[in-house]
Amino acid sequence: MGSQSIVLSGKGIRLEPLDHSHADGLAAAAAVDRSLYQWSPIPQGKAETIAYVDTALAWLNAGTALPFATVRVEDGVVIGSTRFFNLERWAWPPDHARHGRQAPDACEIGYTWLTRSAIRTAANTEAKLLMLTYAFETWEVLRVCLHTDVRNQRSRAAIERIGGKFEGILRAHRMAADFIARDSARFSIVAAEWPDVKQRLHRLLEHVGPAGWPPS
Repeated sequence: MGSQSIVLSGKGIRLEPLDHSHADGLAAAAAVDRSLYQWSPIPQGKAETIAYVDTALAWLNAGTALPFATVRVEDGVVIGSTRFFNLERWAWPPDHARHGRQAPDACEIGYTWLTRSAIRTAANTEAKLLMLTYAFETWEVLRVCLHTDVRNQRSRAAIERIGGKFEGILRAHRMAADFIARDSARFSIVAAEWPDVKQRLHRLLEHVGPAGWPPS
């Protein structure tokens, strides 16, 4: 899985394979208001953005992640980024139906951020619908995890809103954006829950009009 050609397209946003051609757009998207990203490691400036893309592509080439640029369909403007990562492939026995699969058995969705104009629009909900549909229906994963800084109440509420089930707090789980050992709130969606979550996401999106998408 060292290459990526997956494009996930929706009504308002498109998830394109992240590469260096998105660096200027990502830098502009992140430059709007730094206070929005108190809990998330968002690149600032061109040099940090190039390094951010370099790291994402290194994970891609190692087969541990699939990073995307989040692009507004209306005008092709980059409004953020997200990725699949922690791609798990379990050691199924030779006689098991899942033995020998190339697709992951479980994964995490994270490193998700949007520019100010896209926050509180349908962009994040649609991105999650696109990614979860791909994970559960193409990869046929058994679980998708989502983690956020335990202090990030907005992110926790957003994950619960789309159907993520709270599993608990992982203490000193990862380095936080403010360079401490952060506690992470852990959420998950398992395959048996996906049909209900999918319906929930469609309900959230079905009444969205033009004002629900990031403005030009």
